[in-house]
Amino acid sequence: MGTLTQEQIEEQKKLMYDGLSPRRRKFVDRIGYENWDPFQLPHDPIDIRQDPTGHTAQDLYAMFIRSLPKKPGPDYTSTIAEFAVVMVQNTERMRPIYDFCLWYATLLEKHGKTL
Repeated sequence: MGTLTQEQIEEQKKLMYDGLSPRRRKFVDRIGYENWDPFQLPHDPIDIRQDPTGHTAQDLYAMFIRSLPKKPGPDYTSTIAEFAVVMVQNTERMRPIYDFCLWYATLLEKHGKTL
């Protein structure tokens, strides 16, 4: 299929809007028909999203668990799995946690303590 003209895109958008259920149409009306993009591409599935180093959440999880001296318990591993997913989804949301952990590690070291 070739590239569509703007008129063809608008025509398809109108046909899609006319075919929406009342509930879905209400949603589109709320955000504004002009702001609605029915052709928007979806986000990548979480299992293929990558962090800045090019690793998926599963990669990060597996590498970290392998790096530990002994196999941790299920609560520990599930926390790491959740954290890895959030890390890959939204690096900016994790930045304050990362900064705090670095700061806290330095504080512990300064006082000769460990967790």
